[in-house]
Amino acid sequence: MISTSIHPDLHINSYGSYLRRRFGCRISKVNVDGGFTCPNRDGVRGTGGCIYCDNSSFSPGGTVAAIPVEIQMAEGMAYHRKRLGSEKFIIYFQKFTNTYGPVEKLHDLYSRALAHPDVVGISIGTRPDALSDPAIDLLTDLARTSYVCLELGLQSMDDSILTQINRGHTLADYLQAVERVSGRGMDICTHLIHGFPGESPADFIRTAQLISSLPVNSLKIHQLHAVKDTRLAEWYYDGRFVPLTHQQYVADLCDFLELTPPSVTIQRLYGSAPLAIRVAPTWDLKNNQMWYSVVNELKRRGTWQGCRLAEGGRNVSNLC
Repeated sequence: MISTSIHPDLHINSYGSYLRRRFGCRISKVNVDGGFTCPNRDGVRGTGGCIYCDNSSFSPGGTVAAIPVEIQMAEGMAYHRKRLGSEKFIIYFQKFTNTYGPVEKLHDLYSRALAHPDVVGISIGTRPDALSDPAIDLLTDLARTSYVCLELGLQSMDDSILTQINRGHTLADYLQAVERVSGRGMDICTHLIHGFPGESPADFIRTAQLISSLPVNSLKIHQLHAVKDTRLAEWYYDGRFVPLTHQQYVADLCDFLELTPPSVTIQRLYGSAPLAIRVAPTWDLKNNQMWYSVVNELKRRGTWQGCRLAEGGRNVSNLC
C-alpha cells in the first residue's frame, strides 16, 4: 500500500508538498548569508575546505554577508512571490557552517529572520562537528514557537571518502549530532552526494539503509559535480574524477529512493552550477528536466519512494 505522504504524480514525498500540508499555503525557502566560515577552512579541522566547495555554485548572487540579512530576505521573498506566488517563507542560512560562531551571533541572526511576519521558520545549514551545546539549546528554544530545520552535511557515510574529500568529520560525528538534536522539536535534514571516486552504487544505496534507521525528517541529494578553481576540477582534468552519467545517476537515485522511508521528505534530487563556472558533468538539463528525469524513471519502473520497505523498515524488494 502506498503511503498517503507520497505525491501521486511525483512518486516521492516532496518537501514542497509537505510544507503545504503543514502550513496550508505555498512556502519558499529564501537563502541568506550570515557571514560564517567553516572549521575545515580556518584550521580548526583543516584548511582549504571540501575539494568540491565553491559557494557561488549553489548560492544566489544577492546573498552576501555585507548586505544586512533583512535586505537579503526582502529581495528573496519578492523574487519567490513573483515567480511562484509564495505566501510564507523559511529563511535558509546556507553558506558555509551556520552554527559555527558565538551563540550571541546565532541568536541575533536567527531572531532577526524570525521577526518578519511572513517567515514561518528557519533552516540552518551546518556540519555535524560544529554544534555546540549552547547552539543546540538556542535552536531548541526557537523550535518551541517556529519551524526549525537543521541541515546536517554528511555527504558520505564512508570515512575514507570523507577523508579523501577533506571533509574534516567522520560518520561517528554525524551519528552523534543526530542523537544530540533528536527529540528537540526541530526537523533534521541530511545532505548526501553521490558519485565520489571509489564509491559504488551499492555503497551509495547502503546509505539509504542507514537513513531508514535514524530520526531523519528530510534529505537533500545531488550528484558530485566540479566547478572551476576547485581541487575537484583539477581531479577531473587529470583523470582522478570521472563523473557519473546522467543515466547512471538517475538509476542509482531511484534505487536509493525505493529504500527510503516514505515519511522522509525529499528536498533536493540533483545539483546544478552556473554555466560560467561548471566543469563536469555537463548534462545540460534544466532544473525541471533533471527533477522529472527521476520522477519519470520511477513511473517507468512502477515504483515509488519506500516501496521496498515494509513496516519497521524491513527490506522487502518484492513489493516493487
